[in-house]
Amino acid sequence: MAAADRKLTRRRPAAKKKSSYPGKLRIIGGRWRGRRLSIPEAEGLRPTPDRVRETLFNWLQPYIAGASCLDLFAGSGALCLEALSRGAGRVVMVEKASRVVAQLRQHIVMLEAGNAMVVPADAVEFLRQTPQPFDIVFLDPPFRSDLIARCAELVETHGWIKPGGLIYVEAPSELAALPLPATWQLIRSKQAGRVGYHLVQKTG
Repeated sequence: MAAADRKLTRRRPAAKKKSSYPGKLRIIGGRWRGRRLSIPEAEGLRPTPDRVRETLFNWLQPYIAGASCLDLFAGSGALCLEALSRGAGRVVMVEKASRVVAQLRQHIVMLEAGNAMVVPADAVEFLRQTPQPFDIVFLDPPFRSDLIARCAELVETHGWIKPGGLIYVEAPSELAALPLPATWQLIRSKQAGRVGYHLVQKTG
């Protein structure tokens, strides 16, 4: 076979599959509007999409000023950092992945967010501690888990949410019904692709 023919038979290296992971978090509104923060790629980390976050904070607009917020699966920190940017009084971000915890702490320093705290812990274990009631709880666990039901029960029975407080729940859109306590009332619900996102209020 001639050298020219051999050259034609060579296979090109397979193109690298482009990651769908965003790599950056953009704060949508408030005092840090437009700021972009790096987020590490980690197993199970699924940042809330911008359009979902924008709708959520439109829902929360009448309640966010001065509110205390708890994020049980902080991940990128998108929800609590957005809440702080829009005037929340303080936020607590619970995250068990050490690499992600380190990144969240860097964000807090960079933004000079003295009213933010990162707790390196498993959400279920955290909720078994002595509670401090919050105005708003973000509940956005890994989709392939039973953690919505487990965490919702602990939030309710241990007193982590104030009467009249709000709970944001993000879940697979195919989930027929949210496994929530009887004293929680669904007040808002939407879907974006495979994501169902819901706002719930503690009524009892």
